[in-house]
Amino acid sequence: MKVSIVTINYNNAAGLEKTINSVISNDLYDIEYILIDGNSTDGSVDVIKKYESKINFWISEPDSGIYNAMNKGIRQATGQYILFVNSGDVIKEDCD
Repeated sequence: MKVSIVTINYNNAAGLEKTINSVISNDLYDIEYILIDGNSTDGSVDVIKKYESKINFWISEPDSGIYNAMNKGIRQATGQYILFVNSGDVIKEDCD
C-alpha cells in the first residue's frame, strides 16, 4: 500500500524541518513524499533542498492560500491514500 504524504508550508523553516524528519524517518509504509511551499522567504527552500533526495516531488511558488496548496499536492499524489502532515506537524509511531 502506497501512502502519499503531502506537506504544505509557508515561512515556517524550523517547523518544516521537524516535519520532514518525522516523515522520512517513518518506515512503516511505502511513502511518496510531496512538499508544496508557498514561495517562502525565510529559508524554507534551503531546508527542502537539504532533504530533497528524500522528497519525491517539491515545488516552491506563490499560491492563493492553503487550499490551493493542498490541491497542488493532491494533483501530484499517486498513492492509494493521501495524508496531510503540514509544516510543524509530526508523525508519531507509538503513543506511549
